[in-house]
Amino acid sequence: MLKFKYLLLAGIFCVSGLISHAQEKITLDEAIEIALSESNTIKIADMTIEKTGYAKKGAYSALYPNISAAGNYQRTLKKQVMVMEMGGQSMSIEVGTDNNVSAGITAAMPLINAQLWQSLKLSALDVELAIEQARSSKISLVSQVKQSFYAVLLAKEAYNVYKEVYDNAQKNFEDVEKKYNVGKASEFDYLRAKVNVNNAEPEVFSAENAVVLAIWQLKAIMGIDLNTELDVEGALSDYVNEVVAVVQETDTISFENNTNLLQLRLQDEMLTNTIKMTKFQYIPTLSASFAYNYNAMGNTFDMSWNPYSVVALSLNVPIFSGFSKRNSIRQYQKSQDILRLSIEDTERNLNIALGNYIDKMNTSVKRYTAAESTLEMAQKSYNISEKMYEVGKATLVELNDAQLALTQAQLTMSQAIFQYMTNKAAIDELMGVEYISEK
Repeated sequence: MLKFKYLLLAGIFCVSGLISHAQEKITLDEAIEIALSESNTIKIADMTIEKTGYAKKGAYSALYPNISAAGNYQRTLKKQVMVMEMGGQSMSIEVGTDNNVSAGITAAMPLINAQLWQSLKLSALDVELAIEQARSSKISLVSQVKQSFYAVLLAKEAYNVYKEVYDNAQKNFEDVEKKYNVGKASEFDYLRAKVNVNNAEPEVFSAENAVVLAIWQLKAIMGIDLNTELDVEGALSDYVNEVVAVVQETDTISFENNTNLLQLRLQDEMLTNTIKMTKFQYIPTLSASFAYNYNAMGNTFDMSWNPYSVVALSLNVPIFSGFSKRNSIRQYQKSQDILRLSIEDTERNLNIALGNYIDKMNTSVKRYTAAESTLEMAQKSYNISEKMYEVGKATLVELNDAQLALTQAQLTMSQAIFQYMTNKAAIDELMGVEYISEK
């Protein structure tokens, strides 16, 4: 899959260098695929999983014997002198040898250590939490890409509307100018038509800049170079079929896969295991050890090596540690109480957010339905006004009013679809819906 994503990225952007400066168009699915492979957020999340996996393996290493080899050489510079009384006379005897050499292998491993076994469960939960955090990053990124992609489509449609307004204003001005030059139009109509052109022009520039900024935002979220030539494919009208009249009720939507709740519940489980691990510190531990060594001593290096080996069991019974364990347990229990209150607050906030999104979606459906019925009438009204103005039966003001009504209806429809789709993407994020590639 990763190889395919890089091939997709190479095919779209011509990684080795763009042959031409023509903008490459990408679909929403392609934008998501590229973001999931190129975004630093996802790379960091994947590295975190890998790092936590290594930590888990490191924790399991405590179950294996700890084997080490050691060697030691000592050269005696001044031997120790022992004084002894023998027959009423004092005698001094030098003790030790010039050379002392030792080498050996030691091994130790735990046999009974409940605290250690419980810590392994914590390590496994650390990995689960890292995986869930990575899933959260992907879900959030997909939602951001969708909303940014829809924002580009909205900006482009707004640009097309304002461009159409400008073109119509320019066309009307040219017609009025011709009539004015032959005395068939008043100076007021001429000036009004010119003002309309001047007013429409900055709107076109502003809409064009909005498209550029929206595409920059999309590229930033995707994690690609902002200088990359890029455009999006499609239009908001492609999503009309998703603007349904009846929006799902809040009580039918589950937060079972909500990543924030899952992370909090994993943290709660980790605190439960931490409390158990702390309680297990009251349990005695038993460990085994083994040592095999060679020693050699002598005043020259012509020494004989003498082996010796031992096997030992070590039992550690905790008796009293100044109430540190009890206080630690109480501290973790309070942390768990705080966390569970946070879980309750999170569930309430999720329901509030869900209700807000659904209300906005319902409003978008109503706005779209109203704008859809208005658009046809506004278009027809503008066409009639344009014809009437051409034959002198309508004023320029009436034509401008018809143009304004048409513009508002067009923008309202696009904004209704945009708001519906962005809120739908936000609900998918709340529900923890994962992106499934169609490739």
